[in-house]
Amino acid sequence: MKRALPVLVLSIAGLVPVWRYAPSPEAVTAPAASSEASVAPAAPSGGSTVAGPTVGTEKGPVQVEVTFEERRITAVRVLQQPDHPQTTAAVPRLIEETLDAQSADVDTVSGATITSDGYRESLQAAIDAQAAQGAGA
Repeated sequence: MKRALPVLVLSIAGLVPVWRYAPSPEAVTAPAASSEASVAPAAPSGGSTVAGPTVGTEKGPVQVEVTFEERRITAVRVLQQPDHPQTTAAVPRLIEETLDAQSADVDTVSGATITSDGYRESLQAAIDAQAAQGAGA
């Protein structure tokens, strides 16, 4: 019992830096994409950039911008996200999974469930808008 209090105090002291950690803002975006917020040609090769709608969540707004080459997702950029360390840490994982999956079918990031849901909703709307634009062309 004499060891329990020091172990508890040291455990909490060791976790404080983890809770306070905030990744640098540079880690928030995927490969560079156009800053335009609407469907617009990104390059002569037939690429386009589509911004999804802003999705209001309990933690704050989430909005993504997706760059397509043909039907392939080549980049995702988060235009709006909640200002929260777990969200900031989750965004690069969501982007990486999106590029791997080539769809909005990505796993929820633990600790950022609400942001993950908003991200997927905005992403799916951007993908749907791209598909509608492609079908109309």
